[in-house]
Amino acid sequence: MTKFRKLGRPTGHRMSMLRTMVSQLVKHERIETTVAKAKEIRRLADNMVQLGKDGSLSAARRAAAFVRGDDVIHKLFTEIAYRYKDRAGGYTRLLRTRIRVGDAAPMAYIEFVDRENELRQSKPGTPQPPARAPMDPWTRSRLSRQFAPPKEDNNSSEPEI
Repeated sequence: MTKFRKLGRPTGHRMSMLRTMVSQLVKHERIETTVAKAKEIRRLADNMVQLGKDGSLSAARRAAAFVRGDDVIHKLFTEIAYRYKDRAGGYTRLLRTRIRVGDAAPMAYIEFVDRENELRQSKPGTPQPPARAPMDPWTRSRLSRQFAPPKEDNNSSEPEI
């Protein structure tokens, strides 16, 4: 079982195509391609954004070994890394668009989220619930008070003779 799509191409051709498409995605921030290629590009582009956010020399060398163009490397490590500094993942969005006329291949846009001129606005983050005060372990819960038998008072009981 493979961990990636082979896309009907030999390894060298496939890697060259994916490197070019990831570079173009970083440069233009939106490209249209087939759905299968877009899903593979999403994996690789998210990894490149992670390297950009890391910002170390090792990360820059690893990214430079994959993407093409010095302007793409610069954009990846400055603009895109700054844009996603607070985001934990999910840097790209895949939007299915149409069926291609020549071969009926399903087409899709792949784009970065949180940018100008998005095709679809990103959903706002879910707000964190308010912090609850820690519960005292010695107080009885409402359920235990509801279902527990009533306490008997020793003071109100009949005096023993």
